[in-house]
Amino acid sequence: MPRPQTLRLAVSQSYTLSTPTLTLAALEATAKRACSSSCDLLLFPEAYLGGYPRTATFSSAVGSREDAGREQFLQYFKDAVDLGDTPEGAGNKWVDRELELPREGVRGDGTREEMERVAKETRVFLVVGVVEKAGGTLYCSVVYVCPRLGCVGKRRKVMPTGTERLIWGQGQPSSLRAVTTTIRGIRLTLAAAICWENYMPLLRQSLYSQNVNLYLAPTADARDTWLPLMRTVACEGRCVVLSANQCMSRENLPSWITGGDAGLAREMVTEDFVSRGGSCIVSPLGQVLAGPLWEEEDGFLWADVDMEDCLRGRLDLDVGGHYSRSDSFHLSVEGLDLSPPP
Repeated sequence: MPRPQTLRLAVSQSYTLSTPTLTLAALEATAKRACSSSCDLLLFPEAYLGGYPRTATFSSAVGSREDAGREQFLQYFKDAVDLGDTPEGAGNKWVDRELELPREGVRGDGTREEMERVAKETRVFLVVGVVEKAGGTLYCSVVYVCPRLGCVGKRRKVMPTGTERLIWGQGQPSSLRAVTTTIRGIRLTLAAAICWENYMPLLRQSLYSQNVNLYLAPTADARDTWLPLMRTVACEGRCVVLSANQCMSRENLPSWITGGDAGLAREMVTEDFVSRGGSCIVSPLGQVLAGPLWEEEDGFLWADVDMEDCLRGRLDLDVGGHYSRSDSFHLSVEGLDLSPPP
């Protein structure tokens, strides 16, 4: 029998620190931890770099904004990272570094280069949730960082949820394109759906149609209902699912949310945690391999996964292929090629 196509996949349940520099340093420490545990790929939560501004109101109501809220947004904008992309999203031109360079230095603030250095030195493929600034707009994004090639893809959240729409722009559907890589001779087709994008059936189908076998779900949803959704995605797509969420206590919220005017923050929970985590790893048949992990701020999960289980599961269900009835149902996405990537 051939050797199983096994990879060690990991998720980091870590929270954003008080400055981008400190968070990048924590990212490197976690990547080193993954390396020492012989992990091949590591997923970080939604908005890990830049931060998820939980409980912040930005002093806004329908038809009304206040100066204090604009000051909050200023502080949040300053904490976001600049990856050197354009507001419309340059796609492969950004990946291939074909965009115009400034007269001095590199595009962006060096965060891209720092993540590439960490991936290269630890030999761990990194998938990182970031809050990205381009022009005057913030986007909730996910970056794929290969140890050999550097950044091989980046996508922006197409549908911010609820109050997120006040602070984040809508990303480009074309950025939903899956990416391929090979780790220890094992071929992966991976893509990310961010938080409540996973509740969008057509968005999920756009990923399944690309023959994704590693489905990444960085999130900010710490409810008990999240794990059943991840199990459904794994069964539905016959793919390995990784989901990472931040676990954060109230005392670790940034000072620009909690300090000063009490009206700038609204307590949304009564316990010590504003987010309890819930990170998990699920097999292609819906079996929970690791997690969910609750109330652990420096949480770390990993599992050894035979990626050929994805193909074994396609015996009776392939929602992007033989089970899809493509003669009767057809999905198209503006600017996105739904065929499996080369």
